[in-house]
Parts: sequence; C-alpha cells; structure tokens
Amino acid sequence: MQSKSIFITFILIFITSFFVYGQKNLVEEADEKFELNQFYSASQLYLKAYPKVDNKLEKNRILYRVGLCYYNMGDARKALSYFNRVIRAQYPDPEVFWYTGLVNMTLANYEEALNNFEKYKGLVPNDTLVDIKIESCKLSKAWMDNPTLYEVTSERKLNTRNQDFATAWADKRYRSIIFTSNRDGVVGKGIDEWTGLPFTDFFIAEKDKKGNWSSPVTADDQEILNTQHNEGVGCFNNKFNTFYFTRCRVEKKKILGCNIYYTTRRGRSWAEPILLPFTTDSTATVGHPAISDDEMMIIFSGNLSGGYGGRDLWMATRTKKNQDFGEPSNLGPIINTSGNEMFPTLRYVNNRTYLYFSSDGHPGMGGLDLYRSEYIDGQWTVPENLRYPLNSPQDDFHIIFLDDPTILRTEQAREMGFLSSNRNLSSMDDIYSFKLPPIYFSISGIVYDDSTKKPIPGAIVRIEGSDGNIYIDTTDNNGYYIFDKTQIFENNTYTIYVSKEEYLGERGIETTVGLDRSKDLVHDFYLIPIPKEPIVLPDILYDFDDWRLKPQYQDSLNGLVQILMDNPNIVIELGSHTDSRGTHEYNDSLSYKRAKAVVDYLISKGIEPDRLIPKGFGKRVPRVLEEDKTVIIDGKEYTFPKGTVLTEEYINSLPSKDQREAAHQLNRRTTFQIIRDDYVPTGEQNKPVQIEIIKEKTQ
Repeated sequence: MQSKSIFITFILIFITSFFVYGQKNLVEEADEKFELNQFYSASQLYLKAYPKVDNKLEKNRILYRVGLCYYNMGDARKALSYFNRVIRAQYPDPEVFWYTGLVNMTLANYEEALNNFEKYKGLVPNDTLVDIKIESCKLSKAWMDNPTLYEVTSERKLNTRNQDFATAWADKRYRSIIFTSNRDGVVGKGIDEWTGLPFTDFFIAEKDKKGNWSSPVTADDQEILNTQHNEGVGCFNNKFNTFYFTRCRVEKKKILGCNIYYTTRRGRSWAEPILLPFTTDSTATVGHPAISDDEMMIIFSGNLSGGYGGRDLWMATRTKKNQDFGEPSNLGPIINTSGNEMFPTLRYVNNRTYLYFSSDGHPGMGGLDLYRSEYIDGQWTVPENLRYPLNSPQDDFHIIFLDDPTILRTEQAREMGFLSSNRNLSSMDDIYSFKLPPIYFSISGIVYDDSTKKPIPGAIVRIEGSDGNIYIDTTDNNGYYIFDKTQIFENNTYTIYVSKEEYLGERGIETTVGLDRSKDLVHDFYLIPIPKEPIVLPDILYDFDDWRLKPQYQDSLNGLVQILMDNPNIVIELGSHTDSRGTHEYNDSLSYKRAKAVVDYLISKGIEPDRLIPKGFGKRVPRVLEEDKTVIIDGKEYTFPKGTVLTEEYINSLPSKDQREAAHQLNRRTTFQIIRDDYVPTGEQNKPVQIEIIKEKTQ
C-alpha cells in the first residue's frame, strides 16, 4: 500500500509539473511569436494558454497581448473587447488607454477615443503624439459633417473576402491595373503567421470595351515575380516596361524584413528580379516604392536607422538609369513623424510635383490616412489631409490617379483613380475607385425697369469671362436671362453688360474663383430709363467767380465716368450754371469754362471727346430743387425744401447774408443730359465684326 501511495504521489507531482511547464511553454512560445510579428499565431497560443494561468496580473497581460494581436491584424472590434476587459481589470500599463483610443477612432467612436487619449495624457504627459490624436478626434467629426465632393465606390469585381490593395497602372492607356492580393491562386503555401491569411501575390485586371473590369488573374504564372513569399505594393516606370515592387521573405523563427526589387517585362514574361540594396540589415524593412517619371529618384518607406520613429519615407537618387541609386536620405520632419509613413505615390500635374502617402502620425481620422504634399523651392510642404470621404476612420492608403484629360472628359470627372481601405469593417483591405465630379455653375437673373420695377423683355445681356469667352443672351418676356454650365466654368470671373434702348446700361461682376461646389449664381439688374431732363452731378461746386475744378470734387465725377464706359453709345451735354450775380455775358463765359473743365477731366479718364459737349447756361436757368437740400456755411446748416425755385428774387428775399450765399452755392452746379444714344465709338466703324458665341433662347 505504501509503495502504491508513493507511486500515485509521484505521478501527481509529475503531472502537475508537466502542466505548469506546459502552460509556461505556451506563453513563452506566444511571446516569441509576438516579438516576431507573427500576430495570428501568437493570438492562438495566448488564448490556448490563458485558461491555464492562475496569476491575475499575467492573465491580464495575456489578454492585453491578444488585444494587440487583433489590433495589428486589423480587427478593431475584437481588439477593443480585449482592451476594455484589461481596463476594467485595472491593468497598470498606461499604453492600454493609447491603443483603446486608437481602436475607438477606427470604429468612429471619437468621444470615447478622446476620453481614452486624455487618460493616457494624464499618465504619460511627455508623449506629444497624444496631442495630435486629441486634435484628430476633434477634426474628424467636422470633416465627416462637411465632406469633400469626392465619390468613393468599392470595386466589387476586383475585391474578394481576403486582402486586395495597392493598385498600380499597368499600361499607358490606363486599361489595366496590377495590385496585391492573397486571394485564391497565390503561389505561397500555408498561411502568413502575421495575418493568418495566405501570402500575397500580384494580380492583373483589364478593362473591356464597355469599361468593365475583367476577373483578375495572376500577374505571373511562371513564379518569377510571384513566389512563396509576400509580394506586393509596386509601380511601373512611365514606359511600363520596368516594375519596382516589395518582397518580404518569410522564414520560421526569423524576422527577415522586406526589400525593394525591380524587374523588366516583355509581354506577360518577367525577368529575374534584382535587389535594390538600400539596407544591409536583414531585419530592416523597406518597401512601397514610388519612382519618378525620369527614374532618377525613388521614394520608399522603411524603418532605417536615423529615422523619426516607426516607418519613414526615404529618398534615393541617381544620375543615370544604368547606375545604382545612392545612399537613401530621410524626407525630414515635415513629412515624417514618430508614427508610420508609408505607401508613397508621386504625381506630376501642370509642371507641379505632388507626393501622396499614408500616415498614422499626422492629424487624421483614424488608422492610416491619406495626405498630399507639394514640392516647392526644394522642399516639401506641410502635408494636407485629404479628408472624408477619401479618408475614413479606418485605414486608407495607397492612392493613384488617372490624369488622362480625354478619359476625364469622357467620365465627366475632374479627378479619378484608386485607393485602398479597410473601411468596410465586415471585410478586409479592399480596392476603391474614387471620382471628383465636375463643378457646374450658371449665372442668371431678371432685368427690371428701375422706375416701375417691372421686367424688361428684349434686353441684351453680354457676358465676358476672364478665360476670353464671350456669350450673349436676350431677356425673355419675363425679363429673364441665363448662361448655363456649358458657358460658365470654375476659376473664372465674369463681367456682365446689360443694355436696352432708352435705358442706361448696367454692368455687374460674378466669379466662380474659390468656389468648390456647384452653384447657380443670381444677378438681377435694374436699368434706369434715360432721363429727359438734365441730371445734377453731386458735389460739383465752385468758388465764387472761379471755374477751376477742385480736386476734392473730381471723385464725384467717377460715377459719370463709369456710366459713360458702361454706355459707349451715348453722347452727353455737360451744362454748367452760375449764380445770379454778375452780367449775362460774364456768367455765360464763366459757366462755359466750368463745363469745359469737367469735359477735360472726363477726357483725361479716357472718354472720347466726341461724346462730350460743354455748354454754359450762365444764370439763365435757376435751379428747381428735386429734394430737400442742406448747405453748411460757417458751421451753420441752411435747408431749402423740395420744389424751391432759386430765382434771383427768391434769393434776395432771404433774411441773412449766409442764407443767401447758401442759395447761390446751390445754383452754381454742373448737370449732364443724354442727347444721343447712337454714337459709334472711334475706330469701330471699320473694325472687323467680332465673332461671338450667341446662345439661342426659347422664349
């Protein structure tokens, strides 16, 4: 019995020791996988070990690691559930609030994310990156409430349940694309221990004549480009015969990093890829190449030494295509952050160079966002977030553009292309097309009679754009005119001229400069009937016995200058009047000189002399006040009521000298009267008829 008891005790000790060793071995193996970025395998081992661990702190550490695994695999919902469990258990590592904030941003829970980041900031106040995330939470809601005009569409024919991302144009006609995928048909066997998915290869899709994408097929059936490893994220040169791409070699229990290769293509055959040796560190990762049009510069993402944290964007150059690229240089702190900068794309538009890339270190909506920077005077500008809906709360990355103007016109788009995103939380990385529809403008209005406020039919409306185009319309029976989207374009300023017989012409200005949304601009006009009686010019007053035009009164004539410019077919009579003192002969001469002084000023402003007739009326036409008028003499106001006739008898009857002087001043005036509206401007008689685009209107 004793020997049996001893045997049983030994067996129990052995089993217990084996069990303890086994659970310790599972956790250690999981930790090892985690450090090798094999997150899928690590998560499975952690979950298997968790029930066998008794230590509370260790159990929470395991749950936290599981959450990190799901975070790195892109499963925000599962990551959040584990992070929340850890927070409820009061796990001591403050980073749990950081990662909980990140996944809440990914799920568009911006209020929760803000709360998490503020808790993290309270525990780690020196981490300045958290300030960017706090700012991002506040910006994101505003961006979603005020989206840009881009239209983003999932390309269902290109996407699968697995990862499909990082498109590149594969021919100069933009009829085919090459992209990265781990769909059925990849060369690599087994699964990638990072993602738990198959390894990635390149696939190609082509457009048919109807503009539909074909079912994607492998880009390489000879296993030269596509191999047992992960291949992806590439770009062609502008001749589409050389392909630069990323290859991440995989080996158990090793971090081999990624490298950039290039290969040439003939038909559907690929030459053996050649390594671009940007690093000698076997664990360093470089990839996501973007090549310049002349192939003298390459920009890529990498975690090389000397960076700012995470993955940065680097640049290497060469002087000849057959030479090696030089030592990579970091693009600097304007572009790079302590986060990750990846997936660069170079774009050349109208002699301007743009860099598009993805980052989680600049203010953004969550995960990776897309940004744009321009190369100006030897440096990159501060990156601009492309905002919603090109960006979303999830990962948005690797954007390319179609810049063929013929295709853009056919597709009725200002911009179009592809981006990659996992914004659909029920799927993985997918390919999305985007389109920026054209902005449409119109300018319309009603032309009214200013005196009756009734519409004027048959008025001529002429519009001149800063682009040089001229259009003419005629108002319909309701006084309505319109210039539509075929005539009004963005980034133009339009001057509108309205004319009608027996009316003074009018001019107005409308602009589409700075408008980023379609808009129907409305501009009504009120035409003044040509008056039958002379019109008194405001504030054209003269000193006693003087005809010189005072400088302070010249501005009062600018309105008349504009009327004459807007109505090039009218001829006016400039009439000048004196007060009642002095002889007729003297006042006739003085008033003529005053009228001539006004004419000379108008001529100096570019008005043709033939359109200006000076006339001196002397004291022969006393003024009849059309409204109450007030004159100030020595600081005292003297008001004369509407209807007053300023005859010599009336003025002499006034009780004070200053009041009489005020009345005399009102009589010293200059008027204008339109006497003809058929003037043909000098040089127009023999000028060739200008060809204008005239729009017909159905009345």
